[in-house]
This record gives sequence, structure tokens and C-alpha cells, in this order.
Amino acid sequence: MNRALEFLKECGTFYLATTEGDQPRIRPFGAVFIYEGKLYIVTNNKKQCFKQMLANPKVEICCMNKERQWIRITGKVANDDRREVKEFALEACPSLKSMYTLDDGIFAVLYFTKGIATISSFTAQPETFSFNV
Repeated sequence: MNRALEFLKECGTFYLATTEGDQPRIRPFGAVFIYEGKLYIVTNNKKQCFKQMLANPKVEICCMNKERQWIRITGKVANDDRREVKEFALEACPSLKSMYTLDDGIFAVLYFTKGIATISSFTAQPETFSFNV
């Protein structure tokens, strides 16, 4: 899981796919961290992507680094409303402080309950690893 975090941070922006009914939806994300051994992402609970993840927790993340390697993380996410996780998120990802506060009512953090990450390139065999909570 640390390898996945390092890769996502190196890329800066990663793309999260959800579904809305039978329609895939994808959008850029940037905040990611590990807390209590779980990989977390951050969003606004008023956004459609949050509602989509609650309705169908299956998601996929993808991004490519400068070395032309890419990662895909497929799994399920769950919402975590604990204040201590949000406090940690604000410290781990300082850019969030310009968007969220602990008591704003919109700050949402979700973690992967299980996932499979694959790092691929055009020149090497894929590296695959799983993580379960």
C-alpha cells in the first residue's frame, strides 16, 4: 500500500472513476494518505462523486508518472466520519486547508476496504499487489 501512496503522490493528480447507474464518471483528485494502514482519498460530501461512491463503493484510480509508468487501483471504498482522520488528512495534505475545515460539514474522507493495485509500463512486466482491511 505504501508503494501505491508513493506512486499517487509522485503523479500529483490521479483520476477516480465511479459509476452513476450504468454511466461511468471520472474526475481528477489529488489528496491521498495512509491512516491506520488504510489508503484514503478526500472529497466534498455534496459532490456527485461522493454520492456515487456511497451508492456503489466500487471505484478505480489511474494515473501516469513522468517515467511513463501508470498505476490502476481497483477496489471498494467506505466513508469514515471520524474527526481524528480528518485532522490527520489536513496535516498530511496541507493544500486541503484552503478547501476544508474540520467543522464545515462538507469534508469527507473515504478509505479503501480492499483493493488491487497494478503498476504497468510499456517496457516491463506489471507489478501487482493487493491490500485488504
